[in-house]
Amino acid sequence: MSAKPAIVLVHGFWGGAAHWANVIVELNKRGYDRIHAVENPLTSLADDAERTRKMIRQVDGPVVLVGHSYGGAVITEAGDLPNVTALVYIAAFAPDAGESPGGITQEMPPAAVENIAPDSDGYLWIKQDKFHESFAQDVSADEALVMAVTQKAPIGSTFGDNVTAPAWRNKPVWYQVSTEDRMIHPDNERRMAARMNPRETVELDASHASLASRPGRVVDLIEAAANATTG
Repeated sequence: MSAKPAIVLVHGFWGGAAHWANVIVELNKRGYDRIHAVENPLTSLADDAERTRKMIRQVDGPVVLVGHSYGGAVITEAGDLPNVTALVYIAAFAPDAGESPGGITQEMPPAAVENIAPDSDGYLWIKQDKFHESFAQDVSADEALVMAVTQKAPIGSTFGDNVTAPAWRNKPVWYQVSTEDRMIHPDNERRMAARMNPRETVELDASHASLASRPGRVVDLIEAAANATTG
């Protein structure tokens, strides 16, 4: 078994496990050979948290749990397992008990909120022709096009699901703020980060898709968490 901890990556709304592609490659280059990316159904916070717990339980040894966007709410709900040594939030929601991503968004609406629309089945989508400017303005047009076409829409009600027992109250935390985020207001990210008393907060001049546009810096933060909590 590798001396390095396992890394479990949790995606958010409008993406899947493949959104972590650039981070996965960078982690592998740095010697992390136990990398797992959860594929969440995005049907409810309870469903997504349980899917994430199942992945964590398959891992022997320490786990650094990393969440992007809504994935931050998932790791907040699912990160209480004993082998989770650190929580890393990448431009992510970090709700407290009784809070939901939707409620947090309403407090400080982001720039691109108007580009999200429901379909007739209750799924929420980012309008394809607005995806690049809304979610990932600092990646290439081709990469953003693929993200837009393959986006994984959540059931709208998931936005309103409340966290019950936030794991960040008991686990060490690292947080990355995207200063040009149009999906979560950057000041909301700063507020959520500050109240968790993180070991480290990093601000990147990046879009919401910092995991795609700034993978090296994202992995720097993951590695800091790994080194601090597992040696």
